[in-house]
Amino acid sequence: MKTLRNYIGGEWIAPSAADYLDLTNPATGEQLGKVPLSGARDVDAAVSAAQTAFLKWREVPPVVRARYLFKLKFLMDQQFEDLAATVTREHGKTLDESRGSVRRAIENVEHACGIPTLMMGKALEDVAAGIDCEYVRQPLGVFAAITPFNFPAMVPCWFWPYAIATGNTFVLKPSEQVPFASTRILELVHEAGIPAGVLNLVHGARDVVNALLAHPGIAGVSFVGSSPVAKYVYTEAAKYGKRVQALGGAKNHVIVMPDADMDRAVANISESLFGCAGQRCLAGSVVVAAGKAYEPFRDKLLSAAKDLRLGYGLEPGVSMGPVISAKHKEKVLSYVEAGRKEGATLLLDGRATKVEKHPRGHFVGPTVFDGVQPDMTIGKEEIFGPVASVTHVSNLDEGIEMVQRSGFANATSIFTQSGKAAREFRYRVGVSMIGVNIGVAAPMAFFPFGGTKGSFFGDLKAHGQDAIEFYTDKKVVISRW
Repeated sequence: MKTLRNYIGGEWIAPSAADYLDLTNPATGEQLGKVPLSGARDVDAAVSAAQTAFLKWREVPPVVRARYLFKLKFLMDQQFEDLAATVTREHGKTLDESRGSVRRAIENVEHACGIPTLMMGKALEDVAAGIDCEYVRQPLGVFAAITPFNFPAMVPCWFWPYAIATGNTFVLKPSEQVPFASTRILELVHEAGIPAGVLNLVHGARDVVNALLAHPGIAGVSFVGSSPVAKYVYTEAAKYGKRVQALGGAKNHVIVMPDADMDRAVANISESLFGCAGQRCLAGSVVVAAGKAYEPFRDKLLSAAKDLRLGYGLEPGVSMGPVISAKHKEKVLSYVEAGRKEGATLLLDGRATKVEKHPRGHFVGPTVFDGVQPDMTIGKEEIFGPVASVTHVSNLDEGIEMVQRSGFANATSIFTQSGKAAREFRYRVGVSMIGVNIGVAAPMAFFPFGGTKGSFFGDLKAHGQDAIEFYTDKKVVISRW
């Protein structure tokens, strides 16, 4: 049992709040520890430490800032297996899923090491007679991120490595449901010698979020979570004049064309639907099978879903873990019941799935609905669980129209061997992250990550060059000598 503390000004500090949240392993029910539910006083202390650190940190040459990140990357590589196991224990992912997410976290740190190049400005001589013009990128101050439960190691690293690399300082508020991975990474940050106050961590829930959004010392906020909360964060933080990037929910459609390599499509799409127990914003949710692809795909998907083995992700042979909590399990089960009541055909019911070795785990078995219509609850709302919907359309045009009707536009994929169909799809579909014969359209660290419509609030997305834009101001200098 470990009682966590906040990391403020280079020290691990007990919070001012008296309330703590008990944490358990979602697969086994084992007690993991307690996380503090901090308050506005703790946020104020973290921002104050970050503001003090900013005055010196912004003057550190970018190449020197990068060296700290190089050292941190080395330490994270050293502790790779420990970080992955931590994610599995607190979240429930399989160990391979956790390894993948930790690798993506490290890739963001690695990409931020290129800040001497990424942060360069531009110049032009003689914009007029004897006058030169240039712009340089400068940091803005203190930034914050509010991150979700589903990727404890990876998602925070979409933000703070770029913020501190560009010369800003930072306050991180990880999900109170999965605080251990962030705590472990902050221990490595401390070991890497990153100066006190440059990166701070405040544990907590709603009170911490609201304090961050309103705090006058914070220049901008990044968020990942559900769309209603993303909209709230965007609106509230913008009200206080902050920069905001708020990544919301999803209802990702996957189109399968008759000419698709069916075995490969099923393998990729099954992992997209049920990987991480469906708890990711890039998970496939609705499979739109066109023409003659419908019946063979449906039958093969059903077979693949039945072959998944549920259990604790640190045990060998497990291919799917639990959902994050008992409360979230009830939410997922309520969607299954809604689908049944609204007339969808329940081909595979995961509600009664048990893992005998771990009776206290929050397990929901893979669930497959057929005949799902776009106006059904399960056809339009984000479930965030291992529930797959299959529907039938006549052709690609109908499939694209179905995708476009959704209020979300985070990710989508097409499985086809036709270059014409793939180009038509990517040209018209109107979704920000597109996969062609890829089940999970996850951009690498050097490309932007984020959706549109109800899936994203803001204009600059996560990581890639957008991160450099978000965390810096372009200062234009016009000179005559």
